[in-house]
Amino acid sequence: MHDLFLGPEGLRPGWSLFLYLGMGVTLFFLLSGFVRFIPSRGAGALWQTFFIYIVLVTSSLLPAGIMGLIEKRPFGTYGLPGRGFLGKPFWLGSLWGIVALSALILLMRCAGVFSFGGLALHGTRALKFAGFWGAFFLLVGFFEEFTFRGYTQFTLARGMGFWPAALLLSFVFGAIHLQNPGEAWVGALCAGLIGLFFCFTLRRTGSLWFAVGMHASWDWGESYLYSVPDSGGMVTGHLLNSGFHGSRWLTGGSVGPEGSVLVFVVIGLTWLAFDRVYPNSPIEDGRPRPS
Repeated sequence: MHDLFLGPEGLRPGWSLFLYLGMGVTLFFLLSGFVRFIPSRGAGALWQTFFIYIVLVTSSLLPAGIMGLIEKRPFGTYGLPGRGFLGKPFWLGSLWGIVALSALILLMRCAGVFSFGGLALHGTRALKFAGFWGAFFLLVGFFEEFTFRGYTQFTLARGMGFWPAALLLSFVFGAIHLQNPGEAWVGALCAGLIGLFFCFTLRRTGSLWFAVGMHASWDWGESYLYSVPDSGGMVTGHLLNSGFHGSRWLTGGSVGPEGSVLVFVVIGLTWLAFDRVYPNSPIEDGRPRPS
């Protein structure tokens, strides 16, 4: 029985993952019920969605903290060391995200399939929505990166190695995007490849802070700044009246830029650029190297 639950490094990866996911799902169902106390009238619907993502982040991070106590590991081992909280790696990732997305939008503009249009928001209203969506997509970045490339990545890597775990979780990450209204297989494939790239940034930087920043700024740029569909969905309160024209292979159709074949050019170039800028890996077999 001892061998069934415990291995050379303590609790076996399968049981660790089972406990982590079980606590996360339970916590989500317990906390998400409080959303009913937020009125759904008017802007209330936006705040309900915001609250749900607070619950998702809590349900992702808190169980990992508990597992850290059980496994006798510091929380930072799972990809989010406290010393990097909104520090240089995060802001560099944010810059890379907005630059990569802007390059994609520029390619679509040069191909004649995208137009910026006029402003949909002005003055303080534009600033308020910029701030709201910035905070919202920061939560999205925290939740999705830690859920798919934090505790789960570290734990699976203990059992099967870093890249097999990264491939499996990136496949799941892409497949889940197919549940989004307006999503298509091209967009899901793009999401999976971007997820794999974020695993690469984890391996090269030693933390998820770069990935969180890039994820948040990419989503913010799509949904608010350039006002295009993000994985098949448009948000209320976007900056521009932008539009697509032409082949859906170039525009991405209802999926948005992530469904365009041009996104694969940008992903490839971003991967090559990152490999040059960050040539050394501080992670071995999914674990930070000893300092």
